[in-house]
Amino acid sequence: LSADPISLVMIVVVALLWGATNPFIRRGSLGYNNLKAPTKCGQLWLEVKFLVSRWQYLLPLALNQLGSVVYVFALQRTELSLIVPMANSLTFVFTVITARLLGEQGGSWKTYTGMILVIAGTVLCSIEKIL
Repeated sequence: LSADPISLVMIVVVALLWGATNPFIRRGSLGYNNLKAPTKCGQLWLEVKFLVSRWQYLLPLALNQLGSVVYVFALQRTELSLIVPMANSLTFVFTVITARLLGEQGGSWKTYTGMILVIAGTVLCSIEKIL
């Protein structure tokens, strides 16, 4: 297996769907930790009812899972040694960017330096696998 341009696009789509949805899933589940029930079964029921009733949680979760479907298709086309590090590292980049766009606290210079290194590493991996 080699990495063709379509495979690389699929990897970026996976990372985008996984990373960009993380801050939305976090926001959609706000209040989850405040749920309290007297029994374990009651607690489980409250938690499931809370999450299933919130589109703010379900929509990003569905998009996140769509990323997993694309990931499976990408695995069929691309070497594991390329897709796993690229998808996971770019997921971090998209999570930080999305969180920042949503007004969440930005990272330090170390975060942004790490993002630049991740992107540089991803480009190097892509070039090495394509050529």
